[in-house]
Amino acid sequence: MVKQSMRFLKTYIEISNICNLQCTFCPVVERDKKILSTDQFRKILKEVLPHTEQICLHLMGEPLAHPDFEEILQICNEEKAVVHLTTNGTFLSKFGFDVFFNATCIRQINFSLHSFKDNFPDKDIRPYLYDILQFSKEALIQRPELYINYRLWNLPSVKGDKVENQSIIDHITEFFQVSINERVDARLNKSKNLIGRIYFHFDTKFEWPSFGDPIRSEHGFCHALSQQIGIHADGTVVPCCFDKEAGIPLGNVLEQSFEEVLGSERLQKIRNGFLQHKLVEDLCQRCTYISRFDKKLRVIPSI
Repeated sequence: MVKQSMRFLKTYIEISNICNLQCTFCPVVERDKKILSTDQFRKILKEVLPHTEQICLHLMGEPLAHPDFEEILQICNEEKAVVHLTTNGTFLSKFGFDVFFNATCIRQINFSLHSFKDNFPDKDIRPYLYDILQFSKEALIQRPELYINYRLWNLPSVKGDKVENQSIIDHITEFFQVSINERVDARLNKSKNLIGRIYFHFDTKFEWPSFGDPIRSEHGFCHALSQQIGIHADGTVVPCCFDKEAGIPLGNVLEQSFEEVLGSERLQKIRNGFLQHKLVEDLCQRCTYISRFDKKLRVIPSI
């Protein structure tokens, strides 16, 4: 039986792996299309909550596209979950803003603003941004404690590269009538306060790990299974939010209890490996995102 002390900062519950967009940043989901029923979600949530601080309603997929999304929020309210939403924002207008403002379970909403231009490069972005900005403006009044992040993959991967999505930043700062010296600060500070609890979140693009990638190293550190864990829409438990195809299945919470999964030998082996800076899984050895934590290593990763 798993010790009660195993607790995560974030648990990703993928309520649906279906998205209305296909961004170049996100690889195609090869799994069968799945949607968690509200009964399945409630079961999973009840078992997960004693082991996590926050619930993220995605892994892949667009959570607002779930046909029973409002009921999902109601369940989260009833169970007193702390929810983080990540959305492309294109379905925001189909809900009244009060649906989100009345869902006191929601602590943070992340809007992936780079998704629009990636799918509609020739369309005027202002109508899309307007809904998100109006929502944010009302949130400052209705839910001032709500954190809102505007996510942009715009940091140069190589020094000297052009900063992308500057026009989006300009539209937003003009709307709120504030200014930020993004070109100077973003490279040093990935999070930049805009107004109230509304932030820009800048980052560089990264590659999703695949079994077809070359092995990078057998040594490394990751926050998977210490700070985060993921659950796919079919109930499969995976170590982290980057395991989009369940390449490292740890069990299934629709077929067994979450505590049984946490006590599995494979999970414990992976978790202990990370703590010892060893990558025991083939997919982890091929992950390039893990290089962001190389400063924690006691050894230099092999090439």
